[in-house]
Amino acid sequence: MVRVKKTSDADILKPNPHPSRERTLVLIKPDGVQRSLVGEIIRRYERAGLKLIALKMLVPTKEQIEGHYTLDPQWRRVTGEKTIKSYLDKGIEPPTKDPLEVTKILLERLARYMTSGPIIAAIWQGAHAVAIVRKLTGSTEPLTSDVGTIRGDFVLDSYQMTDADGRCIRNLVHASGSPAEAEQEIVHWFSPAELINYRLIAEQILYDVNLDGMLE
Repeated sequence: MVRVKKTSDADILKPNPHPSRERTLVLIKPDGVQRSLVGEIIRRYERAGLKLIALKMLVPTKEQIEGHYTLDPQWRRVTGEKTIKSYLDKGIEPPTKDPLEVTKILLERLARYMTSGPIIAAIWQGAHAVAIVRKLTGSTEPLTSDVGTIRGDFVLDSYQMTDADGRCIRNLVHASGSPAEAEQEIVHWFSPAELINYRLIAEQILYDVNLDGMLE
């Protein structure tokens, strides 16, 4: 019988010692829910061998969304600078040359988008979980995402359309950008009691060093 136990407060705060214990946060955005792609998105992560250890549906508040995107104190400046550069590289005049003003506009658009309906918040665990999820999800702009990725297969959106419409990109999924970022985001969206520590039979194949017990 598989034993199931809830993760303690101490467990959620300490770093995971082995690559197979890496965790990442995924948010299926309102457009993903409305287009009935929740099952397909989850299926793709599961088929790669990742383990779902927390899952819930909610309608986030504006404060939750703003808090999520500003967990990194440098996010406003760095994102603003990247956005301005992206405009200039395309020969387009940015709405302002002030990085903080740019991200103020971006945060307003993100909050409007992410609070427009229910989202699915999930935590995935497994070897190189952050990199695997980002690879399966695809690049931020669906138009330039590779065929075979979630965004490349299911979304038509582009930066050209978002600029014309004055909104943020609709790309179905948020995925943590690094293990450190993932741990910050997990604590933002989940309490320790919501994470479930359990064993999957598939982990015997994925991680057991000697594959013991296969012929029992």
